[in-house]
Amino acid sequence: MLSRLSPNAQGAALMVATMAFFAMNDTVVKLAGQRLELWQMITMRGVLASALIALLAWRFGALRLPRGRDAWAVSIRSTMEVAATFFFLTALMTVPLATLTAILQMLPLTVTLAAAVFLGEKVGWRRSLAIALGFVGMLLIVRPGAEGLGFETIFALLAVVVLTARDMATRLVSKAVPSLSIACLASVAVTIFGVVLGAVEGWVGPKPDASDWGMMTLAAGLIFLAYLTSVMTMRVGEVSAIAPFRYAGLLWALLLGWLVFGDWPDNLTLLGAAIVVAAGLFTLRRTAQLDENTEAT
Repeated sequence: MLSRLSPNAQGAALMVATMAFFAMNDTVVKLAGQRLELWQMITMRGVLASALIALLAWRFGALRLPRGRDAWAVSIRSTMEVAATFFFLTALMTVPLATLTAILQMLPLTVTLAAAVFLGEKVGWRRSLAIALGFVGMLLIVRPGAEGLGFETIFALLAVVVLTARDMATRLVSKAVPSLSIACLASVAVTIFGVVLGAVEGWVGPKPDASDWGMMTLAAGLIFLAYLTSVMTMRVGEVSAIAPFRYAGLLWALLLGWLVFGDWPDNLTLLGAAIVVAAGLFTLRRTAQLDENTEAT
């Protein structure tokens, strides 16, 4: 069926599917978190997901270790992935799915800002204005009161910070290192972190039963499908045409949050999310236009 579509349409459909798999994974983990401890979920899902991603990397001939400078960059990236997993899952247990997803939509803006500050990339006034408007949208979502931000909101914002650092580290990795190898190593690092976290906490918590393992197997399968479709996405169409469809993740989160948890954001949160998405879409489009002009010259 996909073969009947244009390359860009195929890429868009695959991107929407990728975002759906990630949103469904978050939903399953949030449900499992009602019974399991954080370290249990990280470890159980990590073991299964790492095995599946390693199998996928092997199938594509992409299972190999980075060396030299790449090894350091991948190590930093994996460390940021571990931190992001901890902050994100901790926030996920208390923050509504759609609200947390809306906050994470800041990532294209924060990456653009970080690239300008730390990598010296030029960001004109248009993208600077879009980034500023995106932060206004974020403030509408989190709405800090007189007592400041809540504990769970701080963890959600920290997830954005470390995910930005992760993406900056990714830019330091040469193209000789396959993306699936990077993803596999990050998954293994997160799994090891889950084991260590469990040892620190004394391995307390309920003993996982068959239903718990079933949910974690489902979560691992969804992560596997998300990585598979994301790899397929990058192999068809133009990135500039496909990238905006990553915001479909917010629509999936809204739908699943409403159907599964009965959550629906208030009007200010929806307005803030719309501003963040609009700013992100403009930034992606503007970056693509600048890249096209650079290639033309």
